[in-house]
Amino acid sequence: MKILIVVDMQKDFIDGALGTKEAINILPAVQAKIKQYKKEGNPILFTRDTHSEEYLHTQEGKLLPVPHCIKNTSGWQIDPSLDTANATLLDKPSFGSLALAEWVKQHYPQVQEIELIGLCTDICVLSNAIILKAAFPEVTISVDSSACAGVTPASHRNALEAMKMCQIQVK
Repeated sequence: MKILIVVDMQKDFIDGALGTKEAINILPAVQAKIKQYKKEGNPILFTRDTHSEEYLHTQEGKLLPVPHCIKNTSGWQIDPSLDTANATLLDKPSFGSLALAEWVKQHYPQVQEIELIGLCTDICVLSNAIILKAAFPEVTISVDSSACAGVTPASHRNALEAMKMCQIQVK
């Protein structure tokens, strides 16, 4: 069994407060990957970066003073071009999510591969891939580099190299 985790493909990271042209450019690859997993009958999970109105008073908000992904705002929503039907949505308050690993353990204890795609390669994709590798050392953890984008192209490449060093397969 394979699981697809679509990381933070939210409006604020695509064409909103922290959007980039690279994030916009991966939308077709993300759509295709979701379609492939649905056709194969494999589970799909979407994560959502989730902050409160108090974001600017948090450690992250002080270091990145750009309000984004405030719960129940339009920027917090998964991009509407992505098919979330029958998928699980998991809100996470920080870059990496221990709850994500626990959710997978609870619902799919026999998982053989976990593939991650989404945003940002160098922050949330990297963080969650490493947490999942620690939680599932004998499970193949992979990242489709064509369906990810970093804060910059250089930081995207650096994150992919770092993941390779941690035995995460980069496609």
